[in-house]
Amino acid sequence: MAETRTSGTGTPDTPDMTRLAARATLASAIGTTIEYYDFFAYGTAAALVFGRLFFPSVSSTAGTLAAFAVFAAGFAIRPIGGIIFGHMADRAGRKSVLIITLTTMGIGTLGMGLLPSYATIGIWAPLLLVLLRLIQGLALGGEWGSATVFVSEYAPKGKRGLYGALVQEGSPAGLLLGSGLFALMELLPKAQFDAWGWRVPFLFSAVVVAIGLYIRMNILESPEYLRAVRSAGKPANPVVMAVRKQPRNVLATIGVRFAPDITFYVAATFLVSYGHDDLHVASGTMLAGVTIAAAIELFTVPLFGRLSDRVGRRPVYIWGAVSCAILAFPLFLLTATRVTGLVWLGLILAFTIAHASQWSIGAALYAELFDTEYRASGTSLGYNVALSIGGGPAPFIATALVAAAGSWWPVSLYLIAAAVITIGSVYAVRETRQRDLSRSLDSADLPNSPGAASPSAAAID
Repeated sequence: MAETRTSGTGTPDTPDMTRLAARATLASAIGTTIEYYDFFAYGTAAALVFGRLFFPSVSSTAGTLAAFAVFAAGFAIRPIGGIIFGHMADRAGRKSVLIITLTTMGIGTLGMGLLPSYATIGIWAPLLLVLLRLIQGLALGGEWGSATVFVSEYAPKGKRGLYGALVQEGSPAGLLLGSGLFALMELLPKAQFDAWGWRVPFLFSAVVVAIGLYIRMNILESPEYLRAVRSAGKPANPVVMAVRKQPRNVLATIGVRFAPDITFYVAATFLVSYGHDDLHVASGTMLAGVTIAAAIELFTVPLFGRLSDRVGRRPVYIWGAVSCAILAFPLFLLTATRVTGLVWLGLILAFTIAHASQWSIGAALYAELFDTEYRASGTSLGYNVALSIGGGPAPFIATALVAAAGSWWPVSLYLIAAAVITIGSVYAVRETRQRDLSRSLDSADLPNSPGAASPSAAAID
């Protein structure tokens, strides 16, 4: 890689920032792909096989609940990972954290692929499963925040929504890769799938991690981060700074994630289990539907990201949350028909419109709500708290609601409630698409601040 000098401001002194931004985007998207690949792999295995392999002494429903509880545990620890790695990213730089988190994620996922079942090592099997899930969650807690901040700080002016959306492509890409491999393994006889077929997607992640590490080790540090460090030095405690200086932003970043995250994990994880166990839809049909929906979402995510650059983050995000509420009942009505085309239609609408319209904007929106000194910490904290109390427990809560009511309709109300929380949270923030990331929100971007660029650049009322 060619050596690049830095100027007095700490910004890379190179004529080709577009090329560097593209490389930063690819490096960040690799991690998001692994994140969602890993989580979909676990969620699918939990729905199809983990209950009977790691919790065989309980009923089928209890085993599925136990497997989903471990799934939620990986989210519960994510705020801790967000605090640790967000602090490191603001203190030591984005690049080093991106290498550490990707390596740790790979270790956790590979370990799951090699883990013996309960029949082989007894109680140690579920205990080690929990440990590996916690390792995954800890690393993932710092991955998304650092990656999205990194690419947002590299993105060209007026295209932050698009570049952030390209990082978010990792979600459908990871989902597509994970569901595709599981669908392929599902073609095996049941005995072979239970014996070794389910392990293949976990073991395959090592290949993607290796590629991602190679790319990340050959990228340059964020120019905006270098500028901030040269100008103001390294912050002593960025997490505390984020909470103390912009507490409403932290709360808003939690609330805005409820609708897209809960909708995503209900559709991608719970619905696979519910469709197979309760509606007797072939698991291959459900996985194929998720795969098709993820493939189409690859195209809609950048479209929504670019749209947010043109009309603003708020209108696109609010429209997406409303679509989650509108789809809450049709998603299950379509699945309940057991007609393959209609089942797939519900999944396609959930992923390509309801989820994509909000998910695509998340990277840019979060980066725009915090100053550079504590941007990674604020982003990681808000995002991971949202996942730990919203998206993470969603499959468990949905399973428990169906078990209690004997029907799916409480899950639809659950999706509508999540949409209401998100809409209220988006209304708490002002438009951020024109914000200059190099300027402090306190001094430049608030609407009543002298010298503010424009009211539309403000982050909070």
